Amino acid sequence: MKKKYDLEERLIVFALAMMKLSESLPNSSIGLNLSNQIHRSGTSPALNYGEAQAAESRKDFIHKFRLILKELRETKICLELIKRYPLVVNPESIENEIIECGALIGIFTKSIQTAKSKMTSK
Repeated sequence: MKKKYDLEERLIVFALAMMKLSESLPNSSIGLNLSNQIHRSGTSPALNYGEAQAAESRKDFIHKFRLILKELRETKICLELIKRYPLVVNPESIENEIIECGALIGIFTKSIQTAKSKMTSK
């Protein structure tokens, strides 16, 4: 039975969208720079989420989630740069990715807060 709310799946779908966007950017110096950047920062959250699932402690878990949050924030700014420059034919076409990135940032921010509060309540 598929979970209604599958964070791993959302991160994988987001990573795939970032890979597709990366490959669609122009072959200019700016396009190549942002393509490489969004490819790395946009796929990293899914990979780090897998690592977080095997965290050795709550502290390690929080650290890995902070890495995910850092990469998501970087990706969001990169998406905004791509949209505003613009480096895509239809800048509004990446609005859904910007919204999803913001939603993921919110999820991981709250998850970190919750994990930290559970650490201090022990």
